[in-house]
Amino acid sequence: MDYSDYIVYVDESGDHGLKSIDPMYPVFVLACCIFSKSGYVGQVVPLVQDFKFRFFGHDLVILHGHEIRKQKPPFAFLQNEAKRQEFMEALGAVIEAAPFTLIASVINKENLRRQYLYPDSPYDIALTFCMERTYAFLRSKGQHTQRMHFVVERRGEQEDKDLELAFRRVRDGANQWGPMPGFDIVFADKKMNSTGLQLADLVGQPIGRHILKPDQSNRAYEIIEHKFRRGPSGKLMGWGLKIFP
Repeated sequence: MDYSDYIVYVDESGDHGLKSIDPMYPVFVLACCIFSKSGYVGQVVPLVQDFKFRFFGHDLVILHGHEIRKQKPPFAFLQNEAKRQEFMEALGAVIEAAPFTLIASVINKENLRRQYLYPDSPYDIALTFCMERTYAFLRSKGQHTQRMHFVVERRGEQEDKDLELAFRRVRDGANQWGPMPGFDIVFADKKMNSTGLQLADLVGQPIGRHILKPDQSNRAYEIIEHKFRRGPSGKLMGWGLKIFP
């Protein structure tokens, strides 16, 4: 099977557990960033490398949204308001300029637990929605029969086994399209300096915050909103963004 011209980097925001739900962030977000490989190599990686050299002097820093927001090392310099503003504006410009298509699923865990006696895992539900819409995207590009990789971050031995099982179940036919034989999953160590995974990490939390508080100012979401896959008429819901239930 020939390799696809596309690759998908996947990351999450929020806890996918249902036993204890954070009232301040009761959602689970799964975000898939679809890159053409030519655009990734030719544009995305150079953009991010240039950004890292500008602010850190080297390219070994891993851009992680949580550490940036908490201003933890190596982002402690963001405690300076002027430097933080410069950094965030430049980072926003990188994301805005990076060519990728965004597909995301948001699971409202409180609603899920309230409406279903025995709900499936929010991760499994979100994964199904995202894989279905990614497959639809690839069909539109004539790439759905090619071998394409979903790159995800390792979370732990048992969690990775559960995720791989869920992924293969959806891929083999537990979805609205039927078998997706070209889909494959690749696990990456958390310490790997993957440009695609870092960008996927940066988009999930702004999506979750926007869904919870759509009227609140959210510059990060404004930047990524035009990245979503949309229908022929420009429709977002159901095409690039799925909220459930």
